[in-house]
Amino acid sequence: MTAAAQAAAAHETVALAARIAVAPISWGVCEVPGWGWQLSPERVLADMRDLGVTATEFGPEGFLPNDPAEKASTLGAFGLDAVGGFVPIVLHDADVDPVPLIAAELEGFLAAGATRLVLSADTGQLGYDSRPTLTETQWQTLLGNLDRIAQHAAGRGIVASLHPHVGTLVESTADVAQVLTGSSIGLCLDTGHLLIGGTDPVDIAVQHADRISHVHLKDVRMGLAEGVQRGELSYTDAVRRGMYVPLGEGDIDIATIVTSLEATGYTGYYVLEQDTILTGEPTATDAPHLAVRRSIDFILGLPTAPTAPTD
Repeated sequence: MTAAAQAAAAHETVALAARIAVAPISWGVCEVPGWGWQLSPERVLADMRDLGVTATEFGPEGFLPNDPAEKASTLGAFGLDAVGGFVPIVLHDADVDPVPLIAAELEGFLAAGATRLVLSADTGQLGYDSRPTLTETQWQTLLGNLDRIAQHAAGRGIVASLHPHVGTLVESTADVAQVLTGSSIGLCLDTGHLLIGGTDPVDIAVQHADRISHVHLKDVRMGLAEGVQRGELSYTDAVRRGMYVPLGEGDIDIATIVTSLEATGYTGYYVLEQDTILTGEPTATDAPHLAVRRSIDFILGLPTAPTAPTD
């Protein structure tokens, strides 16, 4: 390799590293009651810093300080920027306007320097192991609210994305198609949740790249995912059994997804998310950051030519 080629490759690696972000769920930190052992913010943020990543999603309410300035200061103390966060919200109830709730949430995003709002169509129930069926009227309410929220967020300089998610009202292939055809909001391409819901994430990355505004990268053991699809396992049980694995070690073609998105001009973050459930304080040999390290190494080894993130 020539010196010029080596310099170009080094530049590409730095650019890609700048767009790799993480999320506390990879350390077992989750909003679902009873999910598992919850590590302290100090432990998780220190691990993130030591891994060399520069940005993270917020995690569930209460993980970081509620005060936005204190939240930003806490992240800054560990050398981390705020990507944004996952906000489950009821969108299908005509009697509840979600826009004022999101507007209040965005004040905190802005104060913390975050630019990505990741929505899920919450059922109004606890957990992700069951969901109701919507009427056509409820679907129209949901879709209209998605566009209203996206427009409001854009006016504040924040990119809103809808996250298809197991156990929410946008889970299946048909649900995703409803969002793609019935609204204009961008998608959060969550490779694991799409697959479990029956949608090929590679197909979405290739066919609908123009609608992808945020990415959550997960790799999955297909056998466990199929157990969830058949109703033989709850989502929570499948996670507990190790459904999610470091990138490149499961059955999703992560390499094709990333290289395809890069080829079509995606310039946003890749948030590494391997949902896990801890049963106690991790040991030196099973600490969550070890799996995150393998995912980072896999991404940095891909033959892509990324650019730095833009806001």
